[in-house]
Amino acid sequence: MATAKSLQPRIISSFLGDNSIRSTQPLLHLFRFDLGRRHVSMQLSRTFSGLTNLLFNRRNVDEVIDGKRKRLRPGNVSPRRPVPSHITKPPYVESLKLPGISSGLEIHNKKGIESMRASGRLAAKVREYAGTLVKPGITTDEIDEAVHNMIIENGAYPSPLGYGGFPKSVCTSVNECICHGIPDSRPLEDGDIINIDVTVYLNGYHGDTSATFFCGNVDEKAKKLVQVTKESLDKAISICGPGVEYKKIGKIIHDLADKHRYGVVRQFVGHGVGRVFHADPVVLHFRNNEAGRMVLNQTFTIEPMLTIGSRNPVMWDDNWTVVTEDASLSAQFEHTILITKDGAEILTSC
Repeated sequence: MATAKSLQPRIISSFLGDNSIRSTQPLLHLFRFDLGRRHVSMQLSRTFSGLTNLLFNRRNVDEVIDGKRKRLRPGNVSPRRPVPSHITKPPYVESLKLPGISSGLEIHNKKGIESMRASGRLAAKVREYAGTLVKPGITTDEIDEAVHNMIIENGAYPSPLGYGGFPKSVCTSVNECICHGIPDSRPLEDGDIINIDVTVYLNGYHGDTSATFFCGNVDEKAKKLVQVTKESLDKAISICGPGVEYKKIGKIIHDLADKHRYGVVRQFVGHGVGRVFHADPVVLHFRNNEAGRMVLNQTFTIEPMLTIGSRNPVMWDDNWTVVTEDASLSAQFEHTILITKDGAEILTSC
């Protein structure tokens, strides 16, 4: 699950340490990220708020994009699903306060590594199961229900549920939705693409992963975007290892995106993950000059988001759903990785 960052207001897929948050809005939505000072403060922008009525007025409510699909619209959101009392919940679920930002790297001992492997395996299995459900006619709420049930049946907690007020157990981002789509009553349509972002909290550790799936007959433009986005993640992981600069991740992703003339979303980033859902380091997916090197036995996510058209995000009035401003397609893939002496181990693979 992504965190937010910006030159204009950006959005970060992980939270930074030694930062302050000053907002009554839910966490994780919009943050202002100062690259030079490594400072994040939450700040809603007109670019991201109050636009639902504008986007969905009578004039363009049924606007057709690329002569095929209709612009994505909000559906009805069902009530929050219960979690059995015996399931261990993350601290933020029981607190009325928004989650804090964890500063400093979490370096795992042997037990921590095994715990991260377990949570990563479960997250990957849930992600792949959710992908098998993708077909025309199913609603994203039905996918959320299936994901919710599978996670709790395996003794884990669905990390997004209750995080900063997020109402569901998984994020489902369809077509132009960049990230943080709330599962609702909209049925998937033939030709859609959908990112399913799963995070589980198992035995005190979070495993975080996502993939973009095809619904029915998807056109070649969408297939290529998804393929290149997956390739960008794979290439980024391949260069990871102890002592490697984090900024090399952004360069390799951005270079590949440029090659195919895709946009790289800069408002959401990868993040440290472990006993805390979002922590240092912040992993930028675009070219940057940020300092920092990878450390043995740390875990973090890489989660590039590429677009066919504009990379600029617009947030719906639900304070979560983020879409491309021109309704162009967006795709994302995400893995949690462990830095090992030989490079990087993907913890969220089946």
